[in-house]
Amino acid sequence: MTNSSNITGESLLYLTDNQLRQGIEAMFFAYRGFTADPDRILVEYGYGRAHHRAVHFINGSPGTTVNNLLNILGVTKQSLNRVLRTLVNDTLVEVKVGTQDKRERHLYLTNQGRELQERLSSAQSNRMRKAFKYAGPNAVSGFKTVLEAMMDPELNKIYSKLRKEG
Repeated sequence: MTNSSNITGESLLYLTDNQLRQGIEAMFFAYRGFTADPDRILVEYGYGRAHHRAVHFINGSPGTTVNNLLNILGVTKQSLNRVLRTLVNDTLVEVKVGTQDKRERHLYLTNQGRELQERLSSAQSNRMRKAFKYAGPNAVSGFKTVLEAMMDPELNKIYSKLRKEG
């Protein structure tokens, strides 16, 4: 691991193709590490990353609608329904009919769902906490800034809305 928090923003304006390639590769391997811990937990349930994402965002916005979750995850309705059906059948997610609009389906984690979410979140939080502690305080805000700058504008809007709600 290399602690590069002492590099100035100005020097990063002139990244070479090789430096960018190294950044892409670092992100690839970091993502593998970031997902490896929850993947080991998910396999116990026979779940995949789509289940993890659904549980994560339902936890962050209890009562979110199926349509809102579709918008956040950017998956097809068929794909999300398959994931939600499994989570509901395994009593991790509860679906409630909307009080104002009976066509809406609101999603909530059950106690069992919150336990799974906590296990998954703890695994990733521990990894991020360790990395941020190693990289230093400036890296935390810099990392967030870089990730936000990499988001497509429409996804950044969804992300910003989630931050305001949470």
